[in-house]
Amino acid sequence: MKRFLARNAPAYMFLLPWLLGFFLLALGPILASLYLSFTRYDMVGAPRWTGLANYEYMLTRDRRFWKALEVTFHYVALSVPARLIMALGVAMLLDKGLRTIGLYRAIFYLPSLLGASIAIAILWRELFAAEGAVNQVLGQFGIRASSWITDPNTSLYTLVILAMWQFGSPMLIFLAGLRGIPQDLYEAAEIDGTPKWRQFTRITLPLLAPVIFFNLVLQTIEAFKTFASAFIISNGTGAPADSLLFYTVYLFNEAFKFFRMGYASALAWVLLLIIALFTALAFATSKYWVHYENERD
Repeated sequence: MKRFLARNAPAYMFLLPWLLGFFLLALGPILASLYLSFTRYDMVGAPRWTGLANYEYMLTRDRRFWKALEVTFHYVALSVPARLIMALGVAMLLDKGLRTIGLYRAIFYLPSLLGASIAIAILWRELFAAEGAVNQVLGQFGIRASSWITDPNTSLYTLVILAMWQFGSPMLIFLAGLRGIPQDLYEAAEIDGTPKWRQFTRITLPLLAPVIFFNLVLQTIEAFKTFASAFIISNGTGAPADSLLFYTVYLFNEAFKFFRMGYASALAWVLLLIIALFTALAFATSKYWVHYENERD
């Protein structure tokens, strides 16, 4: 044990700030929310123990809970693949050895820094409004369209487009992974006359699988936690017709609009379990398609 601690002492030193923050600042609220999820609490009076009543109501009688799950799952299923495909495509373009690669990386990463801001959400709402820039451009080609935001059939897709625009973070990770693929593999494939698409499917994707898996897990978690853009664009209500009722928006309203903090805590723990389930599923299936260099048959 002493030898293990001595060998890993530098790692624990680097982890120490995070560990202190977790145990001193985060662990208490986490345990408190777990307790509150079994109570009826309005932030005014004392919590009143109700057992599993919050979870029973959530699963059997709360229709908006199931609607929030539907909207969130739909968003995750669309936005995560779209963002990863966009990120991989741009990373492959930047992997061509451009002279100003640093500048291009910064430009493409900038939307990821700005995308979660309130200002960008407001701008996005105005772009896709009935008199917004998108409809004005479409009008030049004779295409008539109503407000993308207020139409329940299209409102969610505007947020999917916003998610695609925020591809900077996974793009940089993909770019690092592409730089780690040996170039002699591509040279050998070129000599053999292998088409580019086959090089992509037989060399790039298999060797990039660990990076794809890493980005897939991170982006799935981030998609489940999407809040600011959905809240601003829907004016905090999930409108129109609950088509933008993201799980996090519903949780926020239950906690800070209706002051049902006990029920909101239960919603938060269900979201944690859902994310944990998807993450566990990703790890369980990764052994079939993710292979690492140090693995042995």
